[in-house]
Amino acid sequence: MQYGIYLPNFGDEISPRALADLACEAEEAGWDGYFLWDHTLYSKTQKLRMVDPWIALAAMAIKTERIRLGTWIKPLPRRRPWKLARETVSLDHLSNGRLILSVGLGEPGDTEFGQFGEETDIKVRATKLDEGLDVLAGLWCGKSFSYQGNEPGTENGFLAVAGADAAHHGLGGGVLA
Repeated sequence: MQYGIYLPNFGDEISPRALADLACEAEEAGWDGYFLWDHTLYSKTQKLRMVDPWIALAAMAIKTERIRLGTWIKPLPRRRPWKLARETVSLDHLSNGRLILSVGLGEPGDTEFGQFGEETDIKVRATKLDEGLDVLAGLWCGKSFSYQGNEPGTENGFLAVAGADAAHHGLGGGVLA
């Protein structure tokens, strides 16, 4: 059995540097994984300071050597899959293959999506999730890739990052019911 820690990407004391320091402490204490939430607006009523999880994960990757790193349920419907593909490959290389990407729909829909003019309908977000996973896998293969679905697709897309390999990435999913 392996053990991991997951922390929010918001709060008064949260910063990329503080999260990287905590990742070092977790690694020294023997933890196996360290995962960050990925919220843009956790609460409409609380004014919480947010940290970009990818910047914080990059800082953690540089400061640690063994512990697995990743997001705790990345809301893929909120992201452009081609940008996320590039980010994940880059972070996987930076961490020497320690990235774990967990994806899901993202919740709460009205706060995380609606507040910024994004789609809140769960069925539409589920379609974006499915199609986003297809595009990620295609771009990770390191070959020319085309995809056309309900959402904007890619034609002859190619991820020009050395070593892009879908089989290398730890990919997980989560659903909040």
